Amino acid sequence: MNGPDMEELEFLVELLERHPLNSLRKITEAEGIEYYRLKRLYDKYYGKYLVVSTRFNIKRLGLRSFVAFLSVPSEDLLLTAEKITQNPFVNYVNPAFGFKNGLSATLQIPDGQKDLVGEMLSKYSDDFEYYEVRAYPYSGDDNFGDWELSYDYAILMDIMKWDARTPITEIARRLGKSRPTVRYMIERLRKEGIIAEIVPLPDMNVHDRGVIGITHELDEKVLERFKDYEIMVGVLPGHGYILEWFFSSKEDLGSRVLEFSNYVDKLLIEYFEPAFREMNDRNARTMYERRVKKDGSGWRSILEF
Repeated sequence: MNGPDMEELEFLVELLERHPLNSLRKITEAEGIEYYRLKRLYDKYYGKYLVVSTRFNIKRLGLRSFVAFLSVPSEDLLLTAEKITQNPFVNYVNPAFGFKNGLSATLQIPDGQKDLVGEMLSKYSDDFEYYEVRAYPYSGDDNFGDWELSYDYAILMDIMKWDARTPITEIARRLGKSRPTVRYMIERLRKEGIIAEIVPLPDMNVHDRGVIGITHELDEKVLERFKDYEIMVGVLPGHGYILEWFFSSKEDLGSRVLEFSNYVDKLLIEYFEPAFREMNDRNARTMYERRVKKDGSGWRSILEF
């Protein structure tokens, strides 16, 4: 297959937005569509170009979001990325070129370790900058929770993050627990507000480039001007705002990138390359499992890795 049929993929995404955890049979009954049509699309795209993922309320867990940009010589990009992605508190890392030439990374850092971010990044580069990121619009709420669960919950969260449609029987086997126990654990995550939402995520291979802009002042006209690209906005407390949008290298967007630069103070372009994708995926599969102490007493140190 040369690539996904975007109309088919979008159709499947819309169905799974409405029925993220339902069986295919239940989806067809609810939507009034033919089962074998849905089965064909599901087999064609699910796990290849699309997965349903669980998003967690990391603030409830005591984690802060950061973005970091590191200067790294081009010949050292892969080696440095391999080192960084061994740290489970790093969400992802990609080549990036612009106001910093090297790597861009997103981090989730325990609240009590936020002052160690600089020391952590200094292991990988002598020239870097980083910012805490909050949701836009910024509420100013600085009330963070902490890890208060057993270690088994970290493994469960990795499974649900990677594929929320993993059968309960499979989850129970991997945890060494009964299906009722697994259902109880999932319901506890819901009741305690740790599960934020369960959503379908189209594969980022559809978009292989990203533009990141940082600005002291936000001109909201940019959101309307580039609305077709679904710009994501974050607040950098004390610094300003971060804007990010994604596109394909097959598109001729040079003029759009130049226009976008008029709305930000500095800009870089991320490259989502297969080799980095593999490293990020390997890290993501056991991210929570490796973040949490085996006795469940809290987060490990971000400097251990």
